[in-house]
Amino acid sequence: MKILSDIEIAQSCVMKPIRDIAAVAGVDEQYLELYGNYKAKVDYRLLRESARSDGKLILVTAINPTPAGEGKTTTTVGLADAMRRLGKHTLVALREPSLGPVFGVKGGAAGGGHAQVVPMEDINLHFTGDFHAIGAANNLLAAMLDNHIQQGNALGVDVKRITWKRCVDMNDRQLRNVVDGLGGRMQGVPREDGFDITVASEVMAVLCLAADIPDLKARLGRMVVAYTYDGRPVTAHDLKAEGAMAALLKDALKPNLVQTLEGTPAFIHGGPFANIAHGCNSVMATRMALRLGDYAVTEAGFGADLGAEKFLDIKCRLAGLRPSAVVVVATVRALKNHGGVPKAELNTENLEALERGLPNLLRHVENITKVYGLPCVVAVNAFPTDTAAELRLVEDKCRALGVNVALSEVWAKGGQGGIALAEEVVRLCQQPGDFRFAYDTEDPIEKKLTDIARRIYRADGVTLTPAARKQAAELEALGFGKLPICMAKTQYSFSDDAAKLGAPEGFTITVRNLKVSAGAGFLVALTGDIMTMPGLPKVPAAEKIDVDEDGRITGLF
Repeated sequence: MKILSDIEIAQSCVMKPIRDIAAVAGVDEQYLELYGNYKAKVDYRLLRESARSDGKLILVTAINPTPAGEGKTTTTVGLADAMRRLGKHTLVALREPSLGPVFGVKGGAAGGGHAQVVPMEDINLHFTGDFHAIGAANNLLAAMLDNHIQQGNALGVDVKRITWKRCVDMNDRQLRNVVDGLGGRMQGVPREDGFDITVASEVMAVLCLAADIPDLKARLGRMVVAYTYDGRPVTAHDLKAEGAMAALLKDALKPNLVQTLEGTPAFIHGGPFANIAHGCNSVMATRMALRLGDYAVTEAGFGADLGAEKFLDIKCRLAGLRPSAVVVVATVRALKNHGGVPKAELNTENLEALERGLPNLLRHVENITKVYGLPCVVAVNAFPTDTAAELRLVEDKCRALGVNVALSEVWAKGGQGGIALAEEVVRLCQQPGDFRFAYDTEDPIEKKLTDIARRIYRADGVTLTPAARKQAAELEALGFGKLPICMAKTQYSFSDDAAKLGAPEGFTITVRNLKVSAGAGFLVALTGDIMTMPGLPKVPAAEKIDVDEDGRITGLF
């Protein structure tokens, strides 16, 4: 029997009209804005006008990712479907995929197998145009800044201290560093410049953290784009840009409603990466899922050291959210990879390698339970090659920490394969939690960096380069020192070295650059060799993607 690919499974699904999905979610048609038959935006007025109390928030996170794959989005979708099978009114809230990974290495981000959100092709490609609006708003601000300089530079902008970059939602290393404004005095002021990928733009973070249009405009206005010759920050408000930017973003601010393969309502909105940004879907989408459902299942990008840390320390802190339970996703294959087994040999039982790799999972679990004080369950995303001895070893090690393990078979069986996980999550949601943050925002910048490094990564501490130390002093002098921290760090390791798998010890985190995202409301700390504009691999996924004469897309995932 032929095994169907993810896109073939998605294309074989008979989707329900989005009006029907909205009815299941409890969205009145007055708030619904249709984008065809199977997609819609939901007006943010719903949050103001609904008197319903919020449901319980469930976070899905994972171990550090490996080439073997973990299946975090698949588990998130399958869990929501399983909870609905248990009779629980559940909605899911996810991020929108970036075109960078879709055409690069990772592929799409709509789940997998029989636990996906659909229409899969639309979600992974242009969707409802949110990312295009974010890019346009970002680049409008860049154009207004350069035009201000060209027209006389009344603000005294130091062209050597411009921090704002243009963006494009594509992996394109050629644009990391450019020189623009060439061609004569009427063609602009020549300067060094560069591009970020759209998902790393502060406009993306602002959109995902904004509560409404007034808050959006206020956040946009606070964004720092440059510094003057005497060291004062120059903001988007100084350039009178926030109104026009908000006009471009007014529809993008509305969460997108779609469905899972089993008809569970799903909000998909916003998409910052977790390794170079804060890695969570929009606050507005999460709040809508909470307001409409008894349970809202959401995820945070990459491993728990990045996505979950930022979800808890940034998003929950700024939005006043409180999770009821956390799911940490792992696979036996990925844990063996953390134990030193190459990808080609992961299908063979290897208890010794699994034992070496398990500390990666256990450290994430301990962070959730001990550092953040939240109830937790480990979801083992099942593969046919997993052996009973391997699964028993994972379960025994987790139980030693007081955490249960549930085998998840949602890729193969959809919601039915996640019943055991759903039952444990429902149980955990009734348990008392003692939710707390990993650091105090009132502490100095270096203390907050040290707390993250020691408490979450288990590093010996942090090392600030001379440039970063100077930036920390400047940011504190300018009044930005009390903001939370957004760490830009490799997703593959607890450390800032992607090669250090498992649960490394005896290392320090090197912070080479600090910058303020005043509109988003956090400081960004760049560590190691992390970049805000990825590049394509030697063989990009784009080479395998095609469309036939009837418009049917192939090779997307």
